[in-house]
Amino acid sequence: MIRLLRLVFNILLLQLRPLLIVAPTERAAWIAAGLAPVAVVIAATSPGAWIAAPAMGAALLLLVALDALMAGKLAGWEVRTAEDIEVGQPSALAITARFAGRAPSHAEAALECDPRLADEGRVTLTLTPDPTGEGWRGETSFTPSRRGTAMVARAWMRWEGPLGLGARQVDYALERPVRIWPDLSPVRSPDLQTFLRNAQIGLINRRIRGEGTQFEALSEYKPGMDRRRIDWKASARHTRLFARENESERNNQIVFAFDCGQAMCEPVDGLPRIDRAVSAALTCGYVALKGGDRVALFGFARRPQLMTPFIADARAFHRLQSAAAGLDYEPVEPNFTLALATLTSKLQRRSLVVVFSDFNDPTAAELMVESLGRLVNKHLVLFVTMADSEVEDLIAAPPGDIATLARSVTADSLSQQRKLVLQRLRRLGIDVLEAPWETIGPRLVDRYLAIRGSEAIG
Repeated sequence: MIRLLRLVFNILLLQLRPLLIVAPTERAAWIAAGLAPVAVVIAATSPGAWIAAPAMGAALLLLVALDALMAGKLAGWEVRTAEDIEVGQPSALAITARFAGRAPSHAEAALECDPRLADEGRVTLTLTPDPTGEGWRGETSFTPSRRGTAMVARAWMRWEGPLGLGARQVDYALERPVRIWPDLSPVRSPDLQTFLRNAQIGLINRRIRGEGTQFEALSEYKPGMDRRRIDWKASARHTRLFARENESERNNQIVFAFDCGQAMCEPVDGLPRIDRAVSAALTCGYVALKGGDRVALFGFARRPQLMTPFIADARAFHRLQSAAAGLDYEPVEPNFTLALATLTSKLQRRSLVVVFSDFNDPTAAELMVESLGRLVNKHLVLFVTMADSEVEDLIAAPPGDIATLARSVTADSLSQQRKLVLQRLRRLGIDVLEAPWETIGPRLVDRYLAIRGSEAIG
């Protein structure tokens, strides 16, 4: 009998659980704060009427409970968010709710999530009546700050009664994963797609004339053609102008090597440098695949993280995106000696190695310069780094006081040391690309096309 009563009690408790979670609102708290001085005045002027103070408190609590009960019952609600989003790109979040009985006067929701989705791991939004249908709806957006798999762990819903004194609240565990991928918005940009279409770079396996240096054929010169392609000897023999047509170089090996160490984990305009580098590399890799070259990714920090096989088909580009999503953030100094030695042992032919890295001082860059110097003996190396806008702003700041002047001098010293390291790399025969993160992707594509057109890889 006791077990039966306990079972019935538990069932009733589950059914009444939304009714039992009652909380006072901010308006009720202000009213309680206003009643406190009244209770003090009553106690000072009429001690015999002290019962009025607890009576007012009890009446307020009763109003809070009654108002919460009149708020109606939550019939159902739904949290909608994308399962796959890209780092640095805003993603929509929507919550819809349906109430049975009286409509609430105010409703709001909150989500507990991974800090990489929102600051402090919390998203709050206010719900309003949905004009297109029944129920209430709230929308907001969040911008992920790092790659990986983030969890939306728990959700809260809170709605107030008609008086605005009492509120009811429910919470549910969601445990919904959200996969954060590298940013591919530059790949989808109309400018890049137009460029690829106009450049006649496609998936058809054919010879493409025009940009290489390997001779393909002679054609009669026509107005608008590049005058540097005129073959003067052939033109003299035929008494007409003829131009050389060259075959574009294809089937080159392109390796994008990412330093995932401490310097590349530092943010630049809200996102880590490694994420900016991954976006630029995938953009250039997409162009390379469209051009018939083979692309691979290599990541390292204290030790090598990943080495993908070479991808030769643009239809397999998603494999590069998936591999880039696995590059981890490690707050350690990178081991260039081990990483580049491992990369050299895996490359069987001369390749273009694009190294994304950064450094803070010449001492930290010493091993990097030495390792890249050994790599350039067998491969063509392009070193890519992002210009530090904060250092440039400190240098350009007007010297209004001693502290600002000291910061400006220190920043200028760091900038000069950085230029010395980059100059050493150029003297070793390494091509260096330094640009702001906004232009690093297009400039990398331009540099790749120039190297490819000069047939310097094979």
